[in-house]
Amino acid sequence: MVPTTFTSSRRTAISVFAALGLVGIAMVVLGATGVAVKPVSGQALAVLEEVPGPDTGPTCAVDKRYVDEETTGMRPDVVDAWKALRAKAKAQNIELCVNDGKRSRSQQQREFDKAVERFGSVEQAKKWALQPETSMHVKGIAVDIQPLNSAAWVDKNGGALGWCRRYDNEKWHFEYDPAYVTGGCPALLPSATGN
Repeated sequence: MVPTTFTSSRRTAISVFAALGLVGIAMVVLGATGVAVKPVSGQALAVLEEVPGPDTGPTCAVDKRYVDEETTGMRPDVVDAWKALRAKAKAQNIELCVNDGKRSRSQQQREFDKAVERFGSVEQAKKWALQPETSMHVKGIAVDIQPLNSAAWVDKNGGALGWCRRYDNEKWHFEYDPAYVTGGCPALLPSATGN
């Protein structure tokens, strides 16, 4: 029987081999250990490891003492909607934290510039970060939720309270619109660029 998941040591081996640019050797070694592997180019593997997003651990990585600051700068209706969402989650033993909420124009520009550097072009960067004039974080209606298992809960339950995931490639990014409560969540876009 071929294992369907990687152990921690096998993930480490992949990271080491990828860092050295030896993806082909990594696939041979892991294949010899009985792990089913799919060939991945070095560039694709590097992009997968560099995908931005919140901490993927099982609990929030933010300091609980500052939990009310996670919505600083958002519109009052968005803050109220966030509190209602968090209360509903808490009632179901789900911990929700904002990894990133309201951003200033300069913060968003830094995020975008980092994405351009990371992905090598403006077009690729736009799949993961938007420029300030189009970012819902700058408008104060978007949150990046952590941990990711909690983001999955919001994806399933948040629409009833106006919170919808907007991009297929960002499982942590949610936007608030009161129209989502009655109209439902719009179809996911592949990425922030819409493709």
